[in-house]
Amino acid sequence: MMHLALATCATVPEWEIDDRPFHRALAARGIDARQEVWDDPRVDWASFDAVLIRTTWDYQEKRDAFVAWAEALPVPLHNPADIVRWNTHKSYLRDLEAGGIPIVETEWLARGTTPDIASLCAERGWSRAFLKPCVGATARETLRFIAGDPASERHAARLLANEDLMLQPYLSRVEHDGELSVIFIDGEPTHGVRKVPVPGDYRVQDDFGAKDYSIDFPDAALARRTLDAVARRLLYARADFLIADDGLRLTELELVEPSLFFRHAPHAADRLADAVSRL
Repeated sequence: MMHLALATCATVPEWEIDDRPFHRALAARGIDARQEVWDDPRVDWASFDAVLIRTTWDYQEKRDAFVAWAEALPVPLHNPADIVRWNTHKSYLRDLEAGGIPIVETEWLARGTTPDIASLCAERGWSRAFLKPCVGATARETLRFIAGDPASERHAARLLANEDLMLQPYLSRVEHDGELSVIFIDGEPTHGVRKVPVPGDYRVQDDFGAKDYSIDFPDAALARRTLDAVARRLLYARADFLIADDGLRLTELELVEPSLFFRHAPHAADRLADAVSRL
């Protein structure tokens, strides 16, 4: 029997049920899968055959420790530790952009700097803009604002004391079109999802009341190119896109702990369980 650790965190909400089809699929294949908190010092990781990261949704507050944990594991990790290091800081988007993937226009603001947010927006011609951390999840410390709003300067100054930020144009179509995602399992696309925020909001996570729906992802070629740009065979991935005036723009390529929306595609849970059984 294979013994698999499903890495999680101590703060997963009780209502989170998205992985249950995957848990059932593992059990059906005779795989002993146990959820273990990644930073619990009592866990004997060497007692498992492999570790699969799933709901480690507190890493953004302690990324260095999370990467160190991934790199120190005595058994195989999926997705691998080098992917964890690369993908948990959004500078990876620069690598993908260099490889021809369209991302949202971005001014990269380095920790410890004091940029003039209003001037940067004016130079870019952005009337509305968006600030977010380079290490983040679930819309942590994000801010949409009208260019020139002093609140954006205060927000940036507070965060830049400790972390890197991204400054982008605010793509307002997210409010009604939502965010479009494509999920890959074992290197192949399995399903698409549209996440729509509550009216007037931009946050597409269900933590904030957003709804999600199954879709046929509208640009299969772009989805394929995005994953191929990583040049690695990965057990799972989720690519998130927003709709800009000139087409789809990648906002995230989630390779560490994404929700995979198995509730919309139980067959994808089976595919992942099959991939795990072949490890």
